[in-house]
Amino acid sequence: MRLHTIHTGNFKLDGGAMFGVVPQQLWSRTNPPDAQNLCTWAMRSLLVEVSSRLVLIDCGIGNKQSEKFFSHYHLHGEHDLDKSLRKAGFSRDDITDVFLTHLHFDHVGGGVIRRDDELFVPAFPNATYWSNESHWQWALNPNAREKASFLSENLLPLHESGQLQMIDRKARLTRNAIGIEGWDIFFADGHTESQMIPVLRQPSGQTMAFMADLLPSTGHIPLAYVMGYDTRPLLTLEEKKLFLDTAASEEWVLFLEHDPIHAACTVKHSERGVRLEEAAPSWKDLLG
Repeated sequence: MRLHTIHTGNFKLDGGAMFGVVPQQLWSRTNPPDAQNLCTWAMRSLLVEVSSRLVLIDCGIGNKQSEKFFSHYHLHGEHDLDKSLRKAGFSRDDITDVFLTHLHFDHVGGGVIRRDDELFVPAFPNATYWSNESHWQWALNPNAREKASFLSENLLPLHESGQLQMIDRKARLTRNAIGIEGWDIFFADGHTESQMIPVLRQPSGQTMAFMADLLPSTGHIPLAYVMGYDTRPLLTLEEKKLFLDTAASEEWVLFLEHDPIHAACTVKHSERGVRLEEAAPSWKDLLG
């Protein structure tokens, strides 16, 4: 199993929204805001080479939305999806699978493009896109809080193309999902219904988890640091505790999709609960 970090760009979101009830005086120590109280966040994907498969986990915000839409999120930085794929030695046509942790626009937007004839089509023509039925229905019939995060142009082309496949959720942890040995999924329902957290177990015995929005950054490791975007924040507390306790005990590497500086971290048990052990700008510094 070979891993490649795929940078799709940076955006900005309100710091208060990203840390919920935690006072700015505390969260600003790890994520200092600008004059508008906005913090920079990465949109970092992971490309996994395994057997004859090339699996992209999440795909950023994309570039097909209107100028007005993007004006709310202040996209910036030198990275984009295609440039990062090329740096890794691949193109969109090489991707066999796109694993979508959930269907919010900053995780799925890059999975669909607008053609010259104005039609929306999958951005990865040879890929199977993976979601799950519970989350798919949740996204198609959104609640008022999440409605702005689920965009039909990001979703319907995947179904209409016939490239969308559903993962069968039978337990909180699904083993060897998408037909790959060692590719397990932890299902988390606090942020949104049936968010899928891939847990990648290497033949060497080391484990990496792609944290998506269960743990957006190192600043979110303390249990109370829960996003205001989460639909069930008390459930997020329980899920984080369960997941981080396991990650600390089993010495997992946690891949961070949104941390502006650190691509990965490890955690440890302490008297105050699970806390940061080590963080690095590259997962390679933590995972051999």
